[in-house]
Amino acid sequence: MANAPTKPTTPIKKEKSSVTGLFSTLTIPIAIIVAIAIFKLGLGAPSNFADGDIEKGTPSNILGTMYRGGNLVPIIMSYLLSVIVFSIERFVVIGKASGATSINVFVRKIQTLLNAGNIDAAAAECDKQKGSVANVIKSGLKKYKEMDEDHSLDTDQKVLAIQKDIEEATTLEMPMLEQNLNIIATFVAIGTLTGLLGTVFGMINAFAALAASGAASQTALSASISEALVNTALGISTSAISIIMYNVFTSKIDKLTYAIDETGFSIVQTFAASHKNK
Repeated sequence: MANAPTKPTTPIKKEKSSVTGLFSTLTIPIAIIVAIAIFKLGLGAPSNFADGDIEKGTPSNILGTMYRGGNLVPIIMSYLLSVIVFSIERFVVIGKASGATSINVFVRKIQTLLNAGNIDAAAAECDKQKGSVANVIKSGLKKYKEMDEDHSLDTDQKVLAIQKDIEEATTLEMPMLEQNLNIIATFVAIGTLTGLLGTVFGMINAFAALAASGAASQTALSASISEALVNTALGISTSAISIIMYNVFTSKIDKLTYAIDETGFSIVQTFAASHKNK
């Protein structure tokens, strides 16, 4: 009976996990396709070059300069697009997990109702709040009521049962919040590394141009240095945005985890205090 409430939840979690996995699988290939299209049709448009000459014309704006960065530019752009898409997805998921109102206000309401011994009203607040945090707290409150009506266990065993139920509910709810964060964290490293690789290619081309001509060619050198700097700038920008987004999301998840821990502790302490003489 103690595990019955979690049974219908498990298939739902698996289904959500499958959808999230499909989303993760499709996002990066689509981002690569979009980045290549932007690179070819946007950055490589004739209007971005003097006399409309894409191959030999001087770039007339920043878009043309970025096009001169070479074939690694669309790859790094796909990283940036992926980070943006995953960030939007995480904002939506974590926002839903937080619930309808401020998580701090919700926790204060639950604690007030617990102190008043009004468990049913606290459960009703969870229904209004919705989201992962409310689901975990409601599970704990449901177990609270079950243990309150159970006369076969002593108080310590009941407290442990409530704690275990809250932990199990947290295990079901919280991992969804951390999905795709490892992908964003990966872009922190590969963004910079790919940018540096572009820098290396640019410098190789520069020295190759020098070796072939035997003298410093301004056109060849400027094109090669442009390739190096564009890739470096894009790579560093992608890594910087990835770091910011990763830290934002981990901070939000930590806040939700703390709210669950705080409210779960209040549930356990309230039960223990109200049953200490029983």
